[in-house]
Amino acid sequence: MPQPLTGDYAPFYQTYVSYCAAHETDALDTLCGSLAEMEQWLRQIPETQKDYAYAPGKWTVAQLLQHMADTERVFAYRALAIARGEQQPLPGFDENAWANEAPATHRSIAGLAEELLQLRQLTITLFQSISPAQMSNKGVASGQPITVNALAFIMVGHVRHHQRIYSERYC
Repeated sequence: MPQPLTGDYAPFYQTYVSYCAAHETDALDTLCGSLAEMEQWLRQIPETQKDYAYAPGKWTVAQLLQHMADTERVFAYRALAIARGEQQPLPGFDENAWANEAPATHRSIAGLAEELLQLRQLTITLFQSISPAQMSNKGVASGQPITVNALAFIMVGHVRHHQRIYSERYC
């Protein structure tokens, strides 16, 4: 399926979708292509940076990676539920509250990186099980309409968004 249209997701997600290049027109291919770039990026984060935050009150690098893993799980669940025809609205989540409760400070960069890579591989496997018709399924998440197809592009863009923030503010 092509990149999602504006009405396929809440305006909040436009930033994430915009991180997908014009030539990235297939959800599954875009997810697959993102795995190698994620791995390359994750492998260059030094362990010594784990507890670094670029300003008071901002997430540490470990918290940032944990947030990325948590969000991958949430978005993958939304894609699964909507693909399978779930009609109930799916809840949102408070990313800052989750970051405060996550055990990121007790984890290594290598462990968080491995988790993220495994999650992305599982996301790819999930999307391989979703039919083309199901990619158009629309549900409600965080009180807003969203399609399965849009979730794939949002997931790729979410990671790219945090890669950009990391390179601009943590390096």
